Amino acid sequence: MSGPWIATSAFDRARIVLGLFVLAFLVLTARAAEIQIHSSASWRGEADRQHRGLGTLPAPRGQILARDGLPLAQSHEVFRIAVAPHELRDREVAAERLVEVLGVSPAEARRITESERRWVMLPQPYAPRVREELRGIAGIHMEREYRRFHPQGALALGVLGGVVDAQGAGGVEEAFDPHLQGTPGSRVIARDSGGRPLPGEGWLIRAPEAGGDVVLTLDRDLQEIAEEALLDAMRTSGARGGSLLVSDPWTGELLAMASVQDGQVGSIAGFTSPYEPGSTLKPFTLAGLLELGRASMQDTVHTGDGRLRVAGRTITDVSSVGSVTLSQALRVSSNVGIVLAAEALAPAEQYEVLRDFGFGVATGLGLPGEASGTLRHPRQWSRQSAASLAMGYEVAVTPLQMLMAYGALANGGLLMEPRIIRETRDQVGRVTPADPPRVIRRVISEETARTLNQALVEAVSEGTGGQARLATFTVAGKSGTSRAMGDDARYEQGAYFASFVGFFPAERPQLVILVKLDRPQGSFFGGATAAPVTRATMEAILAARQPPLDRQALAMIARRGYAMEGRPGDRGVPALLASWQAAALEGGGIPRLSAEGEGLDARVVPDVRGLPARVVLRHLHARGFEVAWHGSGRAARMDPVPGTVLPPGGIVHVYGEHVPGGPATPSDGSPTQTARVATLGGAP
Repeated sequence: MSGPWIATSAFDRARIVLGLFVLAFLVLTARAAEIQIHSSASWRGEADRQHRGLGTLPAPRGQILARDGLPLAQSHEVFRIAVAPHELRDREVAAERLVEVLGVSPAEARRITESERRWVMLPQPYAPRVREELRGIAGIHMEREYRRFHPQGALALGVLGGVVDAQGAGGVEEAFDPHLQGTPGSRVIARDSGGRPLPGEGWLIRAPEAGGDVVLTLDRDLQEIAEEALLDAMRTSGARGGSLLVSDPWTGELLAMASVQDGQVGSIAGFTSPYEPGSTLKPFTLAGLLELGRASMQDTVHTGDGRLRVAGRTITDVSSVGSVTLSQALRVSSNVGIVLAAEALAPAEQYEVLRDFGFGVATGLGLPGEASGTLRHPRQWSRQSAASLAMGYEVAVTPLQMLMAYGALANGGLLMEPRIIRETRDQVGRVTPADPPRVIRRVISEETARTLNQALVEAVSEGTGGQARLATFTVAGKSGTSRAMGDDARYEQGAYFASFVGFFPAERPQLVILVKLDRPQGSFFGGATAAPVTRATMEAILAARQPPLDRQALAMIARRGYAMEGRPGDRGVPALLASWQAAALEGGGIPRLSAEGEGLDARVVPDVRGLPARVVLRHLHARGFEVAWHGSGRAARMDPVPGTVLPPGGIVHVYGEHVPGGPATPSDGSPTQTARVATLGGAP
């Protein structure tokens, strides 16, 4: 009985297993039919989603331009290269192309093409030309990117800012990031089995739109002049850093902003780093006295032996000046005289005057990081504060704040909002001008401004700012020297800020210039260190080919001053003006009159620096000048400087790049010459 029962049980079990297999087959078949017939579309969509994705295409970033349209920051197209070794049809040929087109080493090319990895991304971007040279090679994929570059090098780099991860970082790049960015495009991108994007594989949906442009008020030539003058001043003075800013006092437009800090040439210290200004603040103390009727510039102060005790502190002058008028006190920068005069101001009045001139508040420049400086309210003052403020201490200002405050002295008493943007342009070139010049407030009357300006003219012509004088145009300004603080918030031994702020021509100012040097070595007084930099900057601007100046107004001012000295007189005015205007049209700049430059046929010395000897001789001879060439190489220096007016036959000394002990032969082989052209025809 047991044997047959066992066999029957085994047979039953086999039938059961077979039934289970049939049932499973039927279930799988039904599920497969459902997937194939009813759910195929959704599953295909899921597969597509796994192997395709929606990506963006970067938009070219808009340009940042100087006021004349010269590009300062642009985006250019580059390509990232990826190699898929398993897709290469001929690895040896592919390696050769990588060497020839991309410049990789043969060993690196072999490593890339023989790699077992699915993708090998080359680390650096390449110029657009590689796209055509590598197009059609299976296994080499290219992806477009845009990189920011600066056609003028580091010019105004701090003002421009940078771009990090496609976002503006600092300066104009950050402030106008939404306008510069543009609108990204979109595309479908292919992915591998691991979900990674396949470079170069995709389909365009919407093309990107380029960003808009931003046009600055900065002048390229003035910016170059400012940066070169600042770096040269740092070399000669041993200063650690500094700032040099130039503005138009009537519009508030910033024409140049150069700063160096901690070895960084592209610094933005001009509007982010406050300092105690010292004596450059004294004119604003006097402005308050004049405006409130508490004193006149002819009032006398008795400075005694040049020492004054105030609340336990001794204030001293560099030298004793005795009894002086307020005008003389400003001229010689008497600390004692200004402090004594300031006693006529109540603390609230002294505070309000400085506040009205813009100290203690941001200027409204509109760039990230601007500092407001420090001007404490009188309730926070000590017994020494009023005296300290009168001579430029216990107050911290940025170079930009000081520049705009002097602009108010120059334009008749109006504090202007600084402007760095001239206009913006959209993707199709439509121009949106920036807001018109904005007057923040009237801080002093025109009469007070005229009175102060005359005192500032005397401070340059007869006082501490003498090294800022120009030969032709009257300069108004004030030097300043102040102690510098260290990292411990204490005054650093032997460390000073030297500064000068001035404007010219004083009769109708066109430019305001600020120079500040951080910790100059040796001579540290502003009049000896910063004032000469101001003069050199003004001379370079006048000799520039196309400075943003009213040439006609400058010529008329020079004419008036020249005629008052009896040279050349009213009879020569029309011809002299005509020659200046012609020189300006030829790019010779505005003349700087010399003592010899009289007569109807006076001519402007053109700027021939950087030119070969033969070209120099041809240009100067054509103007009717004698030429004395010294040294060899291209022209490096001229005496008199470009822009000077000389009579026909005047000698221009030109010094080559290499000047040995005596006269040498110009580099092009022509002999050293001192020649004169008798025919005074028109300039070429």
